[in-house]
Amino acid sequence: MRRALRGRCTVAAAMALVSADSRIAELLAELQRLLGHTQEERSRSEHNLINIQKTHERMQTENKISPYYRTKLRGLYTTAKADAEAECNILRKALDKIAEIKSLLEERRIAAKIAGIYSDAEPPRKTMRRGVLMTLLQQSAMTLPLWIGKPGDKPPPLCGAMPAAGDYVAKPGDKVAARVKAVDGDEQWILAEVVSYSHAANKYEVDDIDEEGKERHTLSRRRVIPLPQWKANPETDPEALFQREQLVLALYPQTTCFYRALIHAPPQRPQDDYSVLFEDTSYADGYSPPLNVAQRYVVACKETKKK
Repeated sequence: MRRALRGRCTVAAAMALVSADSRIAELLAELQRLLGHTQEERSRSEHNLINIQKTHERMQTENKISPYYRTKLRGLYTTAKADAEAECNILRKALDKIAEIKSLLEERRIAAKIAGIYSDAEPPRKTMRRGVLMTLLQQSAMTLPLWIGKPGDKPPPLCGAMPAAGDYVAKPGDKVAARVKAVDGDEQWILAEVVSYSHAANKYEVDDIDEEGKERHTLSRRRVIPLPQWKANPETDPEALFQREQLVLALYPQTTCFYRALIHAPPQRPQDDYSVLFEDTSYADGYSPPLNVAQRYVVACKETKKK
């Protein structure tokens, strides 16, 4: 019975792989078309921008602003604004396609894992060298999408420091910070991957990202913190970032464990990391020197600060 069930799961996973591959190919073709349209829009608007520049140069030469130039510039700038909005709309559609592709790639990875099919880019964890795992975690942080809202939009939940909604449930494959018991009985926050969620029991099943596929933990929701799904842009949405001296949980560099830390400096540009001070009693002031941690791996600390 179990063997038959396992076989059906494997077949279903294989079918999911084929379906995901087909949809990804379609989305890549659509993305290519959108990028082509973006270039067309940019080329079309370039002529108008050149006219704006030439009109300003003529005004400076004649040293006057006549009603003719006012009217002409008003029309040119109106056209430039419309061109920019058209290009922006195409780019937003392209970003949506990229987000869908990333989601399908994650679904494909989970289906491949169920079917026992692995790629060279991500071998099974029991054969994965630590250096490969650290590289994958770094790539995951670098490719975390930047949230780009429309004027007036507020950053959504799980953008940067924005917490998840109260009823949010992480999906299978999502990365989370999970509080588990270590071998010595102490508790620690680890980087884990969601396997499933039971609404009846209100509990997650998660896998330790740094184990050989054997360490599975059943945890209540309060022991699981979803990681950010978007980076926050410090230039447009600084309120979506942790601020200096805030207490957080941050992934210690070259490890898969989260530790308490204070924000030393938030990111200044979208691609920047946080600078954090980890709690460390080996230093006189109780904190380590500043270390960089990506937005992907910094979450709100649920514990109160120790005195």
